[in-house]
Amino acid sequence: MLDFNDLLLTPIYLGIFYLIAYGVRERVTNYYTRPYFIPSLTLKFIGAIALGLVYEYYYGAGDTTGYFRHAALIQKAFADSFQAGMKLMLTSGGTYDPQTAKYTANMYWYQAGSAEYLIARIAAFIGLLSFGTYTVMALFFAAISFTGVWAMYMTFIKIRPQIYKELAIATLFIPSVFFWGSGLMKDSLCLGALGWVFYAFYRGTIQKQGLLFCAVIGTFSAYALVLIKVYILLCFLPAALLWIFNENSSRIKSPLVRMLAKPILLGVGALLAFFAATNLTKGDDKYDVDKIGERSKVVSEYLYETSIQQNGSAYTLGAQDGTLTGMVKLVPQAIVVSLYRPFLWEVRNTIMLLSSLEALVFLIFTLRIVIRSGLFKTLSLIIRTPALTLCFLFALSFSGTVGVVSNNFGTLVRYKIPMIPFYLAGLYITQSMSMPRRKAATRTPLLTTAQVGQLASA
Repeated sequence: MLDFNDLLLTPIYLGIFYLIAYGVRERVTNYYTRPYFIPSLTLKFIGAIALGLVYEYYYGAGDTTGYFRHAALIQKAFADSFQAGMKLMLTSGGTYDPQTAKYTANMYWYQAGSAEYLIARIAAFIGLLSFGTYTVMALFFAAISFTGVWAMYMTFIKIRPQIYKELAIATLFIPSVFFWGSGLMKDSLCLGALGWVFYAFYRGTIQKQGLLFCAVIGTFSAYALVLIKVYILLCFLPAALLWIFNENSSRIKSPLVRMLAKPILLGVGALLAFFAATNLTKGDDKYDVDKIGERSKVVSEYLYETSIQQNGSAYTLGAQDGTLTGMVKLVPQAIVVSLYRPFLWEVRNTIMLLSSLEALVFLIFTLRIVIRSGLFKTLSLIIRTPALTLCFLFALSFSGTVGVVSNNFGTLVRYKIPMIPFYLAGLYITQSMSMPRRKAATRTPLLTTAQVGQLASA
């Protein structure tokens, strides 16, 4: 997978990426956010390269290897016959064609509607621009992901500009996020797409600005999530709709009208979320609502048994009965697993140790806020603040979903990265709103009204 071309071409493409980054930096940053732009992009590039090295020399193989090999087969088809290459690039998989059969026979992801094959096609297209070099392809994925992550960060600081430094940590500098969410993987594109969906929801439906751009980028990004990992969108959509209705209802001046409108808006939001959940997954073997309990049972048991056979980092929440109700019963345990485990005494390798330390920080931070502010005050603040409701509702629903299915800490650390920025940003916002002004002032200088306005309008 890695060869001499990686050493030769990677510095050249890095130079090109940095030239582009410095060229656009002034347009997408301001005085306060500019210091984070290049360092966070650099971490994405480091994460992309490091992930390839880990899979090549530590694991020996993995999903990123599979994507690269499938992309290489598509590129070989282009070299042999442009027509054959185009057929492989344009088909979604699962069809037989005599001209491409010798290539698809070696593609285990060549199945109808396969998200993995879609990633391979994207990688193959990028490979045509990078001479089929793995590391350069990974840098492209990192750059694409970074655009959405930066959009996510800019959205959060519009919501709470006073803590722009803390929000930079939450969205840009969490080790597991920039490592697992930067390489030649599905997770990189999904993280970027989620960032753009979040940006489009806020700017288009709450700020009501740039409606055409938000509609285009939001629809495109949401469609990408539908094709790659629709469950991310299914967890985000109800929380986002509730967020929009809470934000807009809070702007109604009349208390009576607001009181009457809120149940109606919430009801409409619930119906839209249910419609989306049932129709986006209808007929999908993996995520159809009618089959999701059975599918969860099959996947979780497979991952658990595979992990046991390979002496891996398995965990279990108990037996699943293959029903949606049985799956829901395990959600509270799954949330704890996703947010705060593995515990230090469960660590079996270096990757688990890093994940365990990160989870320990999340646990300590959460307990610190709850103890200082009080459980009921914290919950009341979350319920009363639409942005906090979004962050924690999405984080908890997503944590429950991936925690039930994974049954393996190694898999879970990669699956859970979309919710980490929202959970940690929610904690930082909660802390800034619940701490007395005097205590907050001793920790970090307060911004002036003009400075807050500059950040929020960036």
